[in-house]
Amino acid sequence: MQLLDGKFVSEKLKQQIAIEAAEILVKTGRKPHLVAILVGHDGGSETYVASKIKSCEKVGFNSTLYRYESSITEVELLKKIDEINQDPETDGILVQLPLPKHISADKVTEKISPEKDVDGFHPVNLGRMQRNLPSFLPATPYGILLMLQEYGIETSGKHCVVIGRSNIVGSPMSILMARNTNPGNCTVTICHSKTPDIKKFSLDADILIVAIGKKNFVTADMVKDGAIVIDVGMNRETSTETKSGYKLFGDVDFENVAPKASWITPVPGGVGLMTIVGLLKNTLASAKKEIY
Repeated sequence: MQLLDGKFVSEKLKQQIAIEAAEILVKTGRKPHLVAILVGHDGGSETYVASKIKSCEKVGFNSTLYRYESSITEVELLKKIDEINQDPETDGILVQLPLPKHISADKVTEKISPEKDVDGFHPVNLGRMQRNLPSFLPATPYGILLMLQEYGIETSGKHCVVIGRSNIVGSPMSILMARNTNPGNCTVTICHSKTPDIKKFSLDADILIVAIGKKNFVTADMVKDGAIVIDVGMNRETSTETKSGYKLFGDVDFENVAPKASWITPVPGGVGLMTIVGLLKNTLASAKKEIY
């Protein structure tokens, strides 16, 4: 078993991003600028946004964080997004999910300008991605592709099984792994909550990508020897063992699956860190006007 080390890869790629950001500053007199919006006080969201802002500082980006109480109306939030869309000094916008129930995540996503949609969720970017046109890729799938590329993992001709069909990870991941690109060129099977006997499919996977949101969902008897296992899960549980008061678990039973895998991502220290790199790469591309 070898570890797909998100910490190692993310630090390496951040160094490269920092060099390019410095070049942009010299050429244009401005730094790439990411604007984040956080609504409410969800613990996980607070942690994720803080990490994104810290990463921006590390690579030489400007960052702005707008914080709102859960009582903000949908109209007010959409108006703020529209205001940021019009700001020529802003390269990327992200609105941290989940949002309060009275605010439509779809409306918020569609309000963000595709040219500044560095999370890669806007239907325009998803449509361009599906057609293999230049686009901002969804940050988590993009991070996974960067990791596979960095480790030189051969994907062409492999059977990739994706467990989970969310618009954020599972569905775009399945499209990206099937595209005529590298990484890509896989035969892809996508499984979800209505798939009978998921084990039948997961046991046939050369590459198994798990994004179902259930702690230790994939067990050792569901993975064939030598499979590449990518765990997107980030399940938080309260714990007295850590300073933060919580502990993170993946969707894969790492302890028992790892001995069977040829490569595997840890949680934490895997895909989560690469998601931030995907976000930074998109913001950099926006600042360089590489997509639109």
